[in-house]
Amino acid sequence: MAQPKYALARTLRRKLTPPEYWLWQYLKLRLPDQPVFRRQYAAGAYILDFYCFKARLAVEVDGGLHGLEDRPAADEKRDKWLMDQGIMTYRIPAADVFRDVEGVADGIRLLAIERFPIK
Repeated sequence: MAQPKYALARTLRRKLTPPEYWLWQYLKLRLPDQPVFRRQYAAGAYILDFYCFKARLAVEVDGGLHGLEDRPAADEKRDKWLMDQGIMTYRIPAADVFRDVEGVADGIRLLAIERFPIK
């Protein structure tokens, strides 16, 4: 596997898509006992839209192009590699973010909390 793409991730943080930007406005809040997310996180040869390290949870916002051409196979390969690293991938259609960004963010936070290691 190639080295993590730190420089590309840094660039992508400044160029979020509209649904990524909206979702980031909710996920970036740092509250006590709540999951902490990073955006455009480099993991191996991949860049994750959002990542919660403590929960080992990757969140991917899938736009309309994710169902076209070789994207489904590439997404499956990526998700398998992440799973092999102990990271769960949670995919969200961009349309869901546009429809109810606050509800999507709340669902992501709850999923992350469920995945927190037992103390």
